[in-house]
Amino acid sequence: MTEASSMSATNSGSVEVTMNDIEDDKFEVASTVDSDEDYNSVYNGSIRGSVSSLNGPRPPDRYGFTGGKQYTEENNISLPVDVLRKRELKWLEMLDNWDPWMNKRFRKVKQRCRKGIPPALRARAWQYLSGSKALMEKYKGKFDEIDAMPGNPRWVDEIERDIHRQFPWHEMFAERGGYGQQDLYRVLKAYSIHNPKDGYCQAQAPIAAVLLMHMPVEQAFWMMVSICDKYLVGYFSPGLEAIQVDGDVLFGLLRRVLPYTYKHLKKWKVDPMLYTTEWFMCVYVRTLPWGSVLRVMDMFLCEGVKVLFRIALVFFRYTLGRADQLARCQGLYETMDRLRNMSDRILEEEFLVRESLKLRIAEKDMEREHAIQLSKRRAKRSKSEDNSPSSIDTHDTSMPLADSKQRFRNRSREFLGENRSFEYLPESKSQEVSATNDVAMPDVSS
Repeated sequence: MTEASSMSATNSGSVEVTMNDIEDDKFEVASTVDSDEDYNSVYNGSIRGSVSSLNGPRPPDRYGFTGGKQYTEENNISLPVDVLRKRELKWLEMLDNWDPWMNKRFRKVKQRCRKGIPPALRARAWQYLSGSKALMEKYKGKFDEIDAMPGNPRWVDEIERDIHRQFPWHEMFAERGGYGQQDLYRVLKAYSIHNPKDGYCQAQAPIAAVLLMHMPVEQAFWMMVSICDKYLVGYFSPGLEAIQVDGDVLFGLLRRVLPYTYKHLKKWKVDPMLYTTEWFMCVYVRTLPWGSVLRVMDMFLCEGVKVLFRIALVFFRYTLGRADQLARCQGLYETMDRLRNMSDRILEEEFLVRESLKLRIAEKDMEREHAIQLSKRRAKRSKSEDNSPSSIDTHDTSMPLADSKQRFRNRSREFLGENRSFEYLPESKSQEVSATNDVAMPDVSS
């Protein structure tokens, strides 16, 4: 039975969203084992858990997976061939005239990214959107130079320990020491040399693996440079301050968009770092079915980090957005279990994209909340420094804690002709919605 409910904010500055509840709200636990060992994720516990897999090796699916939670059944293919072909022709024309399209018809580019980039053109489109193609052309031979360097032994050791954990059910990474794992090692080692201040972070590995599934190693490296240094600025820095700020921003948005969900999380002390580390730092690569992973990546590379916030709000809206859902999660463990085991319906690509675009939360709302959280953090730091000068943190956070307007603008528009501002800098860190608390929860007694 479907319940439709809506709530309107009474204040002029409030956010309004209409919610249609999901018909089937049953938990569906997906297999999440990524290797023969019990892989507990790189963040002290995977959002989706780690259980024994019943999905043994099968013929590779259209993405190259032979099993595991990423395996996609053929009956999930949705686009007719003639529709796909028409989209390919449109994208070919657009890619051949990229700068004019981005300068004059960016809205159309964004719409096409939201519909999904044709698989045959995804690698090329990602490089255009991220600006990595321009970087690779500008610094020809630079990757070969970095690739020949030995790298920091600390990062090399960590990379070697991690690479076998990345998608072992994918035919490219199935063989230990095979060409896929070798290329993954090269990309991660090269980035740790490119950015020695941050070095290597385990969250980079699944992103790099996704890129290698679509393009050669040099192209994947330059895309890693672009994503880490331009999209996820500061996410992989020591202390993870940028991801902490974005976690606070998401929590602040929840207070405005899903106030009862916000109160629930606060009551049970569900810290944003318990879910944003995997969701945001891995760009949902470890969380979503593979078709959804690619669709989110299409939008992320076009529109920037705000896509990550919208997807997270959809998760909360359909897992912890109703009174009965909250009533079943009386504790931190129960709440996190709910987030680990979201219904397949929520994670399905068309549903996820559609619902994320329905959210009436604008870029300016994110900018405002980001500015608020930055102000709070700086005030807290200033007070701490005044009270205890000996404990002052000298780590440079000027880039991770960037201007709020810069944080949420469309990243792909920065990589156009004369406006390309991104330089290669190897020595630098390159439910129901209401804003008020007096709105009643929806009637879910039926």
